[in-house]
Amino acid sequence: MAEILAPLTGTVWKVETKEGAAVAEGEVLFVLESMKMEIPVEATEPGRVKKVHVAPGDAVDEGTPLATLE
Repeated sequence: MAEILAPLTGTVWKVETKEGAAVAEGEVLFVLESMKMEIPVEATEPGRVKKVHVAPGDAVDEGTPLATLE
C-alpha cells in the first residue's frame, strides 16, 4: 500500500483518477496548481486506487495524502 502525497502547498486543480482504477507507475493522478503553475502528481508505483482523499478546489499542504494505492 502506498500513499500519494502532495509535493507542495497548493490547490487541487484536477483529479485524473477514481477509486477502483488500476494505475501504472508514473501515471498522472492529480494536477495541483501553485503560484499559477500546474504540477502533475504521478503514481509512485503500480496498483489500484483504494481511496481518493481530495476533490478539485481543495487546498492542500505539502505532505497531505491525496490518494491511497493498494
